[in-house]
Amino acid sequence: MTEKQRPLTNDEPGGRAPAQPEVDAESAALIEAFLRGEGAASADWRAEPLPPDHKSGFVAVIGRPNVGKSTLVNALVGQKVAIVSPKPQTTRRRLLGIRTRPDHQAIFIDTPGIHDRPLHRLGTQMVESAVAIIPDADVILFVVDVSVPPGPEDAHIARLLPAKAEARPVLFVLNKMDQLRLETAQARIESYWALLPGYADSMPVSALRGTNVERLMSHILDRLPAGPRYYPDTQLTDQTERQIAAELVREAVLRYTQQEVPHAVAVLVEHYEERPNGVLYVGATLWVEKESQRPILIGKGGEMLKRIGAAARKELERMVGNQVYLELWVKVRPDWRNRPRDLRELGLEE
Repeated sequence: MTEKQRPLTNDEPGGRAPAQPEVDAESAALIEAFLRGEGAASADWRAEPLPPDHKSGFVAVIGRPNVGKSTLVNALVGQKVAIVSPKPQTTRRRLLGIRTRPDHQAIFIDTPGIHDRPLHRLGTQMVESAVAIIPDADVILFVVDVSVPPGPEDAHIARLLPAKAEARPVLFVLNKMDQLRLETAQARIESYWALLPGYADSMPVSALRGTNVERLMSHILDRLPAGPRYYPDTQLTDQTERQIAAELVREAVLRYTQQEVPHAVAVLVEHYEERPNGVLYVGATLWVEKESQRPILIGKGGEMLKRIGAAARKELERMVGNQVYLELWVKVRPDWRNRPRDLRELGLEE
């Protein structure tokens, strides 16, 4: 069967699913200021005076899957602009995280994990998307997970950089330093440095704990050129609210499902509209690739789908600052990761 699953049942009046317990702090971090910022952008923000030493530029954040790139971008921006998960390949498209301060505007480009053996068309698109931004960035952050030794994917990225980065500075970001034993730290760090002898700088950090993130930011600013602001100071990301809604639902799927299911799921927001009573109505379809994945996502008596919906609705309400009525359906879309038409519909291929 490939028809839509019955919409998520809301047990409370007004379309509100029952509240769920708090989950880990990183995954449940506030998304209060997406697009809304602290106020509306001035219509003539481009004409606002800037200090003479104002810096701006684009910072590409690259690395293999599951090294903490999105967590690092969130930490550098100071707000959650990318979903996070302990599962690899969480990020599927490039997105911008925009950090604006009186003396600078840094635009961080969060990228999908780079690896050399994509298993489907979506994987190929993700890798190509990440590699393509390297030549256009002002600064490149090569993020590695120093809690484990360098692997083939780290070496693959290091081989790409000399040609792709040209004269642009590459900063080694040695993430997850809090998980590295002191007696192995020096040798482990040197093994990463050896991958790319021409790196411009290096900084040990824990993106999750915030350790050395501001020191890293200072090193980035040392290499950003003087320039204007490209975005209003209230804007934190280039994503639309509709795209963010889809990602929040997918984040909940990643949190609660296991094995092959998370990577076989896509979320298509089909309805996103404010109703006359002020409630935001969001209707989304969850695609899976196999009929066997559908009951896993729905759960016994619809419990898994309810759990996913309640977690996503809670984050949506934080984002919009208002009540949200969320309906979810599940549909089997065979082999969607290899179908260009499906990828275009999801906004994952141009």
